Amino acid sequence: MYLHLGSDTVVNTKNIISILDLESTSVSKYSKEFFKIVEEEGFVKNVSVEIPKTIVVCEIDGQSVVYITNISSKALAGRVKTIKGYSETEKK
Repeated sequence: MYLHLGSDTVVNTKNIISILDLESTSVSKYSKEFFKIVEEEGFVKNVSVEIPKTIVVCEIDGQSVVYITNISSKALAGRVKTIKGYSETEKK
């Protein structure tokens, strides 16, 4: 199943490693270092022109991709739960 991240961007839920709230994760020294590295390496894709709220870390074809979106982490996590719940029900 696919998760809409904003604009015209969707990702396969199987590729999602984590969904992180930008405000709470950007205070950690290690998070800052991680974000600096992925930005320098060109792995960051901003999918919104609005104020960023969430970082979605994915692995696509062995490559790390970090999406920055204005959709809240709570909303995205809820969508994933709904999608996974739907697909589990569908299998039964």
